[in-house]
Amino acid sequence: MQEPITRDPEVMHGTPVFRGTRVPVKTMFEYLEHGDSLDDFLQGFPTVSRELAVQVLEESRELRLARVS
Repeated sequence: MQEPITRDPEVMHGTPVFRGTRVPVKTMFEYLEHGDSLDDFLQGFPTVSRELAVQVLEESRELRLARVS
């Protein structure tokens, strides 16, 4: 399985983005933090697939849980 997040100095100055897009991952978290739904985010950024967004969320959850274990 490919990594859902990529970082390339030639794309958005090295900001972590969803694989195959120019959409910063941080943007999804900002939407969610402000009370918007995942559907709201996906509607605003149609180049990000639901599968890719969910993969990022699941990996983030796993990393966070590993830090508190």
